[in-house]
Amino acid sequence: MYHVYLLSDATGETVERVARAALTQFKDVDVRLRRVGQIRNRDDILKALDEVDRLPGIIFYTLVNTELAQFVRNECEARQLEAVDLITPLLFKLAEFLEMRPQKLPGLQYEMNSEYYRRMEAVDFTVKQDDGQEPRNLHKADIVLIGVSRSSKTPLSMYLAHKGYKVANVPIIQGIDPPPELEEVEPERVVGLIIDTQRLVDIRCARLRNLRQSPRGSYADYRQVEEELAYCRRFYRAHPAWLVIDVTNKSVEESAAEILSRLHGDIRHD
Repeated sequence: MYHVYLLSDATGETVERVARAALTQFKDVDVRLRRVGQIRNRDDILKALDEVDRLPGIIFYTLVNTELAQFVRNECEARQLEAVDLITPLLFKLAEFLEMRPQKLPGLQYEMNSEYYRRMEAVDFTVKQDDGQEPRNLHKADIVLIGVSRSSKTPLSMYLAHKGYKVANVPIIQGIDPPPELEEVEPERVVGLIIDTQRLVDIRCARLRNLRQSPRGSYADYRQVEEELAYCRRFYRAHPAWLVIDVTNKSVEESAAEILSRLHGDIRHD
């Protein structure tokens, strides 16, 4: 087994992502990643390096404090340990290019502020409301997405949630009434999704194949899908105040941008 040590003055997520990306180029190798985060002083460094002495391996580190980074280099040289500084050369190059000094504050990209917590709360809410779960909370949603199966409700919901919106999504199923709570949601917060029939058939067929199931059933049958979408359109027409967008051949980002640009400003966060 090979040991790779990941030293960071923040959470260590950045150095781990870099290490894992590099390791994908080496197949069938038994590697154990050992992450050491929140390094703040020399004692933290010495404690981490003592572990490397005990179980030798290579060190990747991201320390924005140049003095601590230099201390790691010196200690590793003295102990004859292999180490790679992933951040200092980049900081120097950027400082030269931007003609300004870096702040040298560890963990800036993970700063826990009110914006961060708001987005995490939105994601948590959205996950719990996926696919019609807990309809009693629909009135709490900033946006309610509705549509037939595989019309991008879930990926759109999660994308909007990461932008800070609490999103619920409700499936429209022919022959099954939507939850009555949907009728109580302010109409300007409801977005109906529509999609081309053939495009939806293709998406459902691909989904079934990924699940190792036959695409020949009614779920991906063209006429059945066409009927579902016709039912969906009739349902939308019965609620003229709802926003309806066509997601055919649109990326999640494009559909989200259209939703946010056309909805009323009282739910906008950005």
